[in-house]
Amino acid sequence: MILVYAVIWSTAVLLGLAAVWALVWAIRSGQFRDLRRGAASIFDEEEPVGMSTDSFPAGGQGRRRRHEGPCEG
Repeated sequence: MILVYAVIWSTAVLLGLAAVWALVWAIRSGQFRDLRRGAASIFDEEEPVGMSTDSFPAGGQGRRRRHEGPCEG
C-alpha cells in the first residue's frame, strides 16, 4: 500500500515539475509577449469581424461558405 502512495505522489510531483518547467520555458522563449498578434493570426485579411466564414464541410467537400449575419452560438 505504501508503494501505491509513493507512485501516486511521485507522479503528482513529476507532473507538477513538468508544468512549472513548461511555464518557465514559455516565459523565457517569449510565448506571452504579444498575445493579440497570435490571436489575430488565425483570421484571413478578407474575413469580416464578427462574421463566420468557415463551416464544416458538407458531404466531404472542403469549400468555404460565407454567412450573411453575425455568428450565433
